[in-house]
Amino acid sequence: MRKFTKEELRYYNGQKGRPAYVAYLGRVYDVSALSKDGDHQACIPGNDLTDILRMMSYEDKVIWKFPVVDILE
Repeated sequence: MRKFTKEELRYYNGQKGRPAYVAYLGRVYDVSALSKDGDHQACIPGNDLTDILRMMSYEDKVIWKFPVVDILE
């Protein structure tokens, strides 16, 4: 697996046909199934969502459903 920087992760925002990736606890997940052209109600593709998801009581039931594609530096 390669390592993404936060700057590289921002490219994968689901816009213009790109995949939608988010990071959580150092892993990068493909959440393209949730994102339509970079928009989703609770997901901001291209970002590290660790702090946001830790505040949500259901985070462990949501993020683990998606494939891990890489690691975040």
